[in-house]
Amino acid sequence: MANNENQPVGNGNAAGVNPTLNVLAQYVKDLSFESPGAPNSLRGRDKAPGININVNVNANPLSDTEFDVNLTLSAKAAFDKDVLFNVELVYGGVFRIEGFPQEHMLPLLFIECPRLLFPFARQIIADATRNGGFPPLMLDPIDFAQMFQQKIAEDQAAAKVQVS
Repeated sequence: MANNENQPVGNGNAAGVNPTLNVLAQYVKDLSFESPGAPNSLRGRDKAPGININVNVNANPLSDTEFDVNLTLSAKAAFDKDVLFNVELVYGGVFRIEGFPQEHMLPLLFIECPRLLFPFARQIIADATRNGGFPPLMLDPIDFAQMFQQKIAEDQAAAKVQVS
């Protein structure tokens, strides 16, 4: 009789497939850097400019198991009314997700996938600002779980307003 101790144990999902999340590809979909006031915007200043950073995540199915997740990062630095630089990046990844229960799919797509993409996107933003003549913009880590929970709460509030 064969010893089955090393066989994977099912996780109770219908397909009997062990859950897997694989990164199939990563790519720059769009990258833009502008420094409209250069070279004057490159001179030293006695205080730091204001920097406005926006983050967005989108996910689209490519098949039943493959998804295209796009992480959009934009940063605009301004001093008084002058724009020093504006950088925008759409960084994408193609992920294969198999064996997870349906209720786990949105958190995987909007928390885990962008968490895997973020370090690469952060480096591209830092390189673009440095290559533009500014100190590299090192974005702080992003709490994608909090972003996801906030989006769910906003969607639920909007649904309540529409029902009323």
